[in-house]
Amino acid sequence: MHNMWGKLGRLWLPLLVVACVVAAAPDRASAASAVVSDMRVGAYAQATRVVFEFSDKLEFTVFTLANPYRVVIDMPEVGWRLPPRPLPKRTGLFDKLRYGRYKVGQSRVVLDMVKPVAIANAFVLKPESGLPHRLVLDLVATTESAFASRLKGPALRVTAERSYSAPPSKVAAPVLTPPEPVMSIAEVVASLRKPSAEPAEAPAQSGSTAAAPASQFRLAPRKPALRPSGEKRVVVIDPGHGGVDPGTIGRSGVYEKHITLALSRELKRRLEATGRYRAVLTRSRDIFIRLRDRVQIARDAGADLFISVHADTIKNRAISGASVYTLSERASDKEAAALAEKENKADLIAGIDLSHESPEVANILIDLAQRESMNQSSNFASILVRRLKHRARVLRNTHRFAGFAVLKAPDVPSVLLESGFLSNRADEKRLRSKAYRTKIATAAVEAVDAYFVEVEEATSR
Repeated sequence: MHNMWGKLGRLWLPLLVVACVVAAAPDRASAASAVVSDMRVGAYAQATRVVFEFSDKLEFTVFTLANPYRVVIDMPEVGWRLPPRPLPKRTGLFDKLRYGRYKVGQSRVVLDMVKPVAIANAFVLKPESGLPHRLVLDLVATTESAFASRLKGPALRVTAERSYSAPPSKVAAPVLTPPEPVMSIAEVVASLRKPSAEPAEAPAQSGSTAAAPASQFRLAPRKPALRPSGEKRVVVIDPGHGGVDPGTIGRSGVYEKHITLALSRELKRRLEATGRYRAVLTRSRDIFIRLRDRVQIARDAGADLFISVHADTIKNRAISGASVYTLSERASDKEAAALAEKENKADLIAGIDLSHESPEVANILIDLAQRESMNQSSNFASILVRRLKHRARVLRNTHRFAGFAVLKAPDVPSVLLESGFLSNRADEKRLRSKAYRTKIATAAVEAVDAYFVEVEEATSR
């Protein structure tokens, strides 16, 4: 196995990580022709330089956002074939970055900055001396007022034929002249984190997947009937994160967004195999979906039930197990509150400006108008917890409460399933296993069946 990874080398390792987790055929119709092959950050003089290498000629749109300070780079949909090393860490004015597909036909990179910045230079270098196309951004420190003023201006369009150089009056530091053709390796930040000694995501060994234990619920309730019209119940499954928002990162480097998509696909498949449900995914591939849009997808689909799928992380790496959350304005504990706060920032992570949104969205002030939906959510959560306990490892105090924005639909019973902790080595290994994800999906299908039996019985009285 180690020899195999060594031979694959720098080029294919990131793609194998995704392939082994999601285990799905690529979307050939939407495959991007251009590929980003490297990204690096360096600090010199008074500027922080960000460089992206890519295979084809592209057009970029660059703009800034506040709260927190961010530089956003939009481009046509591209593939990502980065070297198998950690992303750039904090350097100069740069803090961290995220990247991925933002929506169909568009990819996005979000750079988090440590203070207000101005874009001093933005230009594209054409291939030469064996080097590919490169996008170069020079970022310099600026004042709060200058940053706020730039927010009102148009986004910058940058191509090989169209570069940008800010006039000195627009920045608080000298504007740098574009350098010689390319930034040398010596100018690039050299202090990269050491790669993890653990191998990245690998397929589960065929001999290590034990059969799922028989369900403790042998006297299962009768199967839920179809509605009088013959219409199937609609269950909307929401794979958490996606695209430019990777979610949490596991001990071996696996992304939460890939785990949640793989588990959600399995749950959809098993629900539809019963013939009793129409299962709808809020995203079927690695693409960013805004929190409020996930809720709207459920409402537009006429959802009878909404299940948002996630995988958690926590500082205490000894904690493991699945848990189920329902909506409450008051969190059940400090960990639940912290988790909700982290998940509710997904739109900020993707570089979305919330300043013009309603206070409910911008401040995540969730007000569930119908108490009945809240009660039904809690009822389904209790059923799901009971089923999970017999098929998977669960967290103590499994049913928890927090103010998740994605659970705010007032007329759709909704739960958030935290499938485990990627910060825990054993949990991460389990979630990377298709056999274990199947156990969780099976428990969820049993819970959906039992829930709708209760709904049918209640409405027939």
